[in-house]
Amino acid sequence: MEKRETSCGTIIVRKIGKLRYILLIRNKSGRHWSFPKGHVEIGETEEQTALRETREETGLEVSIRGDVEPVRVTYSPQKGVTKEVFYFLADYTHGDVQIQKEEISEFKWCEFTEAAKLITFDNEANALLALTTYIME
Repeated sequence: MEKRETSCGTIIVRKIGKLRYILLIRNKSGRHWSFPKGHVEIGETEEQTALRETREETGLEVSIRGDVEPVRVTYSPQKGVTKEVFYFLADYTHGDVQIQKEEISEFKWCEFTEAAKLITFDNEANALLALTTYIME
């Protein structure tokens, strides 16, 4: 029997003038660059999970863009497991990054093109690219 997991996260955009920066975090165990995300807890909506995980992993307050559908990424982290991740586009609202040291080794605000190149996994880079139009608004 195949196990299914659901996680939710945010692709955070910080606008400074005409520039758009994307927050990437580096996972401590896998050493890969990605976005804040985590498992859905009982009773949570997908949006609530994305906001909670973002706060836990980065310390930031963000606002999810209600006019943009989340991007779904599906992959198999190990044999017999299918993982589905919903990434919500979110605008940085305030706070300084305070990484969750147990899970995250470092963070980086990147311009869009740098972020697209730095993201470790193609399916997550594709999620970022799918939101290009909305990010550049």
